[in-house]
Amino acid sequence: MIACKTIDSPVGPLLLAADDAGLRLIEFQSPRHPTPRGSDWHQGEHDTLTKAAVQLTQYFEGQRRDFDLPLSPRGTAFQLAVWEALKAISYGQTRSYRQQAMHIGQPQSVRAVGAANGRNPLPIVIPCHRAIGANGNLTGFGGGLPVKQFLLQLEGALPKDDLFATVNIDPQRG
Repeated sequence: MIACKTIDSPVGPLLLAADDAGLRLIEFQSPRHPTPRGSDWHQGEHDTLTKAAVQLTQYFEGQRRDFDLPLSPRGTAFQLAVWEALKAISYGQTRSYRQQAMHIGQPQSVRAVGAANGRNPLPIVIPCHRAIGANGNLTGFGGGLPVKQFLLQLEGALPKDDLFATVNIDPQRG
């Protein structure tokens, strides 16, 4: 069984899903690649969902830089390798897709790395928002570029000039 619940965040509602192996999904309100839900999905409580909600709140409040959650993403061997490499990008840092491809030992796979990042089922916790274009431009993100910009500004990787205006949130909430 997969338990799921929706939490509020400064970047909009986030759907969280977990099973006994760990957190399986963090999905934005309008995902680019929605995860199919089967009959084994149900709204409900789960210890991992509770921990994830607390840690995400702490992250958005600037009180957490690293997540301590059991993770259970589903993907191909290549996708899992790409997602594992994302975890090596420190809070407040960025890495180009090319650097990420080199990190996994496949320097010719830049586009495939970008595609795998786009299918990351655990954004924020597996920080695909920290992957950027080789020229420093923000490119592709399942939550949209304004959310990617917000997350990078929150972490200090980009100037915070207009942090709260970026995703039209209330500064009192964020």
